[in-house]
Amino acid sequence: MARAITPEQREDLRSRLADNLAAVRFAGSGESGDDNLQRAADIEAKAFSAAERQGGDGAADAAVVREYSRAAGEMMTRAIDDVDGVSADDDDASSSSSSSSEDAMSGLAGLIQRLALKHREQGGQLDQDGIPVMPEPEPRKPLLSSFDIAGVAEYIKSGKCKRIVVMAGAGISVSAGIPDFRTPGTGLYDNLQKYNLPHPTAVFELDYFRENPKPFYLLAKELYPGNFPPTPTHHFIRLLHEKGLLARCFTQNIDSLEAAAGIPADKIVAAHGNFDAAHCLRGHTADVNDVKAHVDRGDVMRCEEVGCDELVKPDIVFFGEALPQRFNRLAATDFDDCDLLIVAGTSLAVHPFAGLVDFPSEDTPRLLVNREVVGELDPPMRSLRRMLGRGAGFDFSEEGNYRDALWLGDCDDGFMELATLCGWGDELREMCERK
Repeated sequence: MARAITPEQREDLRSRLADNLAAVRFAGSGESGDDNLQRAADIEAKAFSAAERQGGDGAADAAVVREYSRAAGEMMTRAIDDVDGVSADDDDASSSSSSSSEDAMSGLAGLIQRLALKHREQGGQLDQDGIPVMPEPEPRKPLLSSFDIAGVAEYIKSGKCKRIVVMAGAGISVSAGIPDFRTPGTGLYDNLQKYNLPHPTAVFELDYFRENPKPFYLLAKELYPGNFPPTPTHHFIRLLHEKGLLARCFTQNIDSLEAAAGIPADKIVAAHGNFDAAHCLRGHTADVNDVKAHVDRGDVMRCEEVGCDELVKPDIVFFGEALPQRFNRLAATDFDDCDLLIVAGTSLAVHPFAGLVDFPSEDTPRLLVNREVVGELDPPMRSLRRMLGRGAGFDFSEEGNYRDALWLGDCDDGFMELATLCGWGDELREMCERK
């Protein structure tokens, strides 16, 4: 196995390849976003297979990663040529990029060259670095009175806000005692050494689970619902529901604390699954109570269907598995209809969940409650993505911001302040005090 390449690196490459293919689509291929994602996934999978073959020869990690990048770049170049109908021999930009083995599409550089040529052919201008120059967007009227918690509270109280969508990450559960995944020193991935994993994310990889399911079962015992109480942030989301304002809560978390807080199941979308159901790896349904009993004992469970004996796991989405169909179905409608997006406690590092921040219309205010700024692109990349007709993430700059509010700190403190400013502070405190 090409263990030098982590699932996060694979997900990042798939996302970048899809962006690159979107650039080609802008130049005239006419493919849909789903087509781009599928083609990117195919290219990445083939590149990973090539890297695995390299790793099978006893190559060093660096050589495996180089082969991964080289193979992806070579296949990406061919895909671009297929879409554009331009031979690499006739295209200087393509031949120059494909002549370099390690750098052949290691980033967006080669594709930006191609896009720049198209842009110039269409009468557009390039800057001194050869990057397409896009007209400055027309200044937008601010959608919030201020780009902070106070501005969002005023907007909610105005009566204009009736359908709020919440995107929640591991950071909203930290105060319950559940570590997030990526915080250095305290994050889950930094504290898995006791399971003797080849790399931290292996515990959520299907290939490793098939090979050694014990670490996941040991970790599941620590994370199983019922071991931790909901946080003030979870109670705030329930309060939104009780006020008739919550359209949906899309959560990355597998801890089921949204349900424990009393949020109805139909209002929750567990993007990465949870412990509420279980199946064997062949798809047979397993009794969740039996799964819980095995987890409590530290025993690995196998399917009890006649002739199966396959490994059983809770319906938690592992790296490489498809997200639940309900996620895709509701994401396609809920964000279009929402009039406020709240993003809380997430690094926005895992796709496709991270891309949801761009699903609401451009007339929808957004609030980020987090310990650090995430989801914001630098100005050149923001301009490029707008040119491609794709979302450009958050924009907290003084020059371009017209709808994005920011609160930096612990989620619980941020939502307690928001509740107080909305006049709901006593209600939230009372909910938090109930056992």
